[in-house]
Amino acid sequence: MIHVFLGTKAQYIKTAPLLRLLDASGLPYRLIDSGQHAALAVGLREELGVRTPDHVLASGRDVTSIPQAAGWAAKLFARLLDGRRLRREVFGGHGGVCVVHGDTPSTLLSTLMARRAGLAVAHLEAGLRSRHLLHPFPEELIRVVVMRLASLLFAPDAEAVDNLRRMRVRGRIVALPGNTVAEALAHELDAPVTASDGHDDAGAVVVTMHRVENLNRRERVESLVSLVERLASAQPVCFVLHGPTVETLRRRGLDDRLRAAGVRLVPLLPHGRFVSLLRAAPFVITDGGSIQEECALLGVPTLLWRGATERPDGVGANVVVSGYDPATVVDFVTDPDVWRRPPATQRRQPSAVVLEELRPFV
Repeated sequence: MIHVFLGTKAQYIKTAPLLRLLDASGLPYRLIDSGQHAALAVGLREELGVRTPDHVLASGRDVTSIPQAAGWAAKLFARLLDGRRLRREVFGGHGGVCVVHGDTPSTLLSTLMARRAGLAVAHLEAGLRSRHLLHPFPEELIRVVVMRLASLLFAPDAEAVDNLRRMRVRGRIVALPGNTVAEALAHELDAPVTASDGHDDAGAVVVTMHRVENLNRRERVESLVSLVERLASAQPVCFVLHGPTVETLRRRGLDDRLRAAGVRLVPLLPHGRFVSLLRAAPFVITDGGSIQEECALLGVPTLLWRGATERPDGVGANVVVSGYDPATVVDFVTDPDVWRRPPATQRRQPSAVVLEELRPFV
């Protein structure tokens, strides 16, 4: 049996092209949800054309804070104690292969569960490396563990393939013709436009921040807020808030500062509406890896609010890594259109390659 184990919004978006192909091919598979974004995932699955999971590990509200994440993880990691029960309850009594994605706690959890239950692991988006185990934390550590344990490693580009070879991983490396995010983005751009796709913030600067490496550093959060306040004095700004970001801004009283400056604070949006915002934005400020990839494909000028990135997408073209350097930031926001590039037109289907590699497990 093929098992696909997901937990976060980005994992659903990037794996949806594979799930739609599995449905179209008629290959049987089990969909497992970690419950990390339990409430959010319901509407997301409907939007992406993904069916209801066969098993959800935890139900209730989304995990949006570090204490919640610790409790969620502790409960689920406790299930690793009994491999037979794990195989029966989570994986439906089947063997085979478990597809995991990315570098989140859900990725690590699903990998350990699959191995404990006697399944092979196939890692989507394998081979990304910063080569600093504590930066970004915990993503880099999770990547290394998962790539060491995986039997199949789907690398999205040549650099990722080289990274895996240098690591001398034991699993088989499969080079893909790109990242599945390109298929996910194309799916949204090809969707018919409806009245509900419109949004009051179209044409605004789009800002997001959610990474632990930023939220846990007061100076990085406050520097971004100060920058956004200055931008909002001259143009519309839409700050799209992840759950952990809401809590960080509220705790430090920064949400009121942003509202007073005229910044629109909005919750996470359906993927199609968010892509529309990115596409129409004069520029984007973000620390998100998936957003960096999407903006690289859209050609939108993007300031990456990070010290470094393990993703090559758009860097040196339309993506500028801030390094938290004030001069770099000022240079970008003074004339962001210098960094605008034509959107990508080539349509690749990495999910089709993944599907063919998974067929022997059925």
